[in-house]
Amino acid sequence: MNYFLLRKYTAQDLYFFVSSNNKTIMEKEKISNSELQGLGVNEVEILVSFSRVANGLLKHGVMSKSEILANLEALIDDPMPYALRKGGKFKNLADSVIAMRNEGKFVKQERSNFKLKEEIAEFPVWGLEHIEVGALAQMRTAIQLPIAVAGALMPDAHQGYGLPIGGVLATTANTIIPFAVGVDIACRMCLSIFDLPANMVDTQKDKLKSILVDNTYFGMGCTTKSYFDSSLFDSKTWNETKVIRSLKDKAYAQLGTSGTGNHFVEWGELTIAEGALEGIPGGNYLALLSHSGSRGFGGTVANHYSRIAMTKTKLPAEAKHLAWLDLDKDEGQEYWIAMNLAGEYASANHHEIHNKIARDLGINPIKRIENHHNFAWQEKLADGTDVMVHRKGATPAGEGVLGIIPGSMSTPGFVVRGKGDLTSINSASHGAGRLMSRSAAFKTLDKATIAANLIEKRITLMGSDMDEAPMAYKDIHAVMAAQNDLVEVLASFEPRIVRMADPREKPED
Repeated sequence: MNYFLLRKYTAQDLYFFVSSNNKTIMEKEKISNSELQGLGVNEVEILVSFSRVANGLLKHGVMSKSEILANLEALIDDPMPYALRKGGKFKNLADSVIAMRNEGKFVKQERSNFKLKEEIAEFPVWGLEHIEVGALAQMRTAIQLPIAVAGALMPDAHQGYGLPIGGVLATTANTIIPFAVGVDIACRMCLSIFDLPANMVDTQKDKLKSILVDNTYFGMGCTTKSYFDSSLFDSKTWNETKVIRSLKDKAYAQLGTSGTGNHFVEWGELTIAEGALEGIPGGNYLALLSHSGSRGFGGTVANHYSRIAMTKTKLPAEAKHLAWLDLDKDEGQEYWIAMNLAGEYASANHHEIHNKIARDLGINPIKRIENHHNFAWQEKLADGTDVMVHRKGATPAGEGVLGIIPGSMSTPGFVVRGKGDLTSINSASHGAGRLMSRSAAFKTLDKATIAANLIEKRITLMGSDMDEAPMAYKDIHAVMAAQNDLVEVLASFEPRIVRMADPREKPED
């Protein structure tokens, strides 16, 4: 463990933009009503106008999506400069906003302006030598938030939106940061252990491949029509808020599906140490491991409430994606309800996949282990302080808590038991962590080298692309060695038959 205080670098604000002259890409994008509502555009009469103007500009390549949203946010804040521009793209919208406000409609939202703390608190870092400067800078900014109480950085950390992936941030108990939870709310791991010989991955490879093909679905918009257990949708929580109600049908259609990017479902060989897992003798077992989250439901919730947070809580540019919601206000309560429902939904997604596969396999698992790694929990620090703990790409590792830390498609993952280290805020890494960006992987990696690696490790791969190659990730063994004071390794999982999204699918994460 290292304690790190960054002094030479400023936090890097990550922007994802599309070139304004790339009309082909822009035409595939759309500015949704939920994104506009996140800016505070809720009245139907003005929402229609905002949508028409925004998507017209996007379709014709006049501006990128981020530029359009930034202009709309500025217009809502102060429409007069836009109204005074003759022939401006937003003039008619500005005139409408001014007219509505003169009638007492579309009232400007109250918002607070906050400064970062001048004194920067230290935060512990595990595996400092494995972490890029940008991730450290982002964590430094996060710890300066006026609501920040404590923080920690895991050895798989890399840059993200707001809080770095692998970042853990404890804030005051009544605050929650949507982008510190993550866009894929409740992204999680799930492992089913079967009382079957591990060598089935070789002796019955074709059967296991077919079971994966028949019971797994990948892609941004993929859906299913048959369900093992859809009882979660009987919950009254689906009627709690307007946003949740609007997403119920989408969530139902996507139950039992997985996303793109690093989401997977795979067969592998699980080696368990004697006495490591209660009730299971040491040995080698066939196991099924999956990684995915709350699908379009969680993504829409994240984007909607992140936009609200950034509209109502104004922060310096380097910290704007760390805007928070107050749990004592409606929008904070709405997000809290939606986030927790996304957690239940993500778990149900995994159970749906695992139960269908177990049914086709003809045997139930002897044990199932699972955990979130994109979530926020109400917890207490060592001194008894009540806090909201955000783990963005970090595994809960309280004393005795079981979890799963995967590697890559050709390197092992591990079943672990938390040691309850208080300085890490009871956390550990959520995987190996990316060594290079997706674009860098496409530019620098060699297809032949990747193929040779998969053959050497006896990996059967269905789907995926070069951006998920093992070489795009950090050395999982080095990452685990850097956090041996946080978790105890109970078992190792060697992937053998891996299914991921079609390479033509755009990564969501």
